[in-house]
Amino acid sequence: MTSAEETDWIQVQESPEFVELKRRLRRFVFPMTLAFLGWYLLYVVLADYAHGFMSTKVVGNVNVGLVFGLLQFASTFLITFLYVCHADRKLDPLAEEIREGLEGDRR
Repeated sequence: MTSAEETDWIQVQESPEFVELKRRLRRFVFPMTLAFLGWYLLYVVLADYAHGFMSTKVVGNVNVGLVFGLLQFASTFLITFLYVCHADRKLDPLAEEIREGLEGDRR
């Protein structure tokens, strides 16, 4: 193949390497999304229905609701960190291999 117009993108998408890349991505993204949404839903439900628990003082004027709210931010940063680590180890090397294979075909 000599140009991008000649690349059979359907064949690329159906290649074992690309299928494996999508599988690796989904194995991280779907469970992590479900876990985060579950965690967020727990926070919302507790805030709406467990006023006594959420208003329990932890230290000074800091209550459980505030701690859970701040943990939402912490969990977002943690998920981002975990995704970057996962991508560096599992996704990027395979994506690079696919890219090099495609660019090698054009030379």
